[in-house]
Amino acid sequence: MSVLKTIHVSCAVISYTLFVLRGIWSLNDSNIMRQRWIRIAPHINDTLLLSTALALAYSIGQYPFIDAWLTAKFVALLLYIGLGSFALKYGRNKTLRIYAWLAAQAVFGYIVLVAINHDPLPFIH
Repeated sequence: MSVLKTIHVSCAVISYTLFVLRGIWSLNDSNIMRQRWIRIAPHINDTLLLSTALALAYSIGQYPFIDAWLTAKFVALLLYIGLGSFALKYGRNKTLRIYAWLAAQAVFGYIVLVAINHDPLPFIH
């Protein structure tokens, strides 16, 4: 596995782990959510994740809106970000935030399957 891909996958694991933890902490109204590092670290990691994604796409010569699997990943990423924002910040009540948090995790799983299979429909085969 290339260094770039290793960094990308590592950042994805860190991103998911931080999202799950932040969801638990947020849903339990934990004070840790007010700590500075927890507000900054995910953004730094996700910037590196996105940067390596762009570099990987360029290095393999495949791009969103040209290659279907990368388009699917990109659209799913936007959905994941939206659901995650709703779950951690903008949800009106705890029940909706839990559903958004769980849905975001399902979308993340879809993104991983698309990435592994290079197929926008990884469940059909």
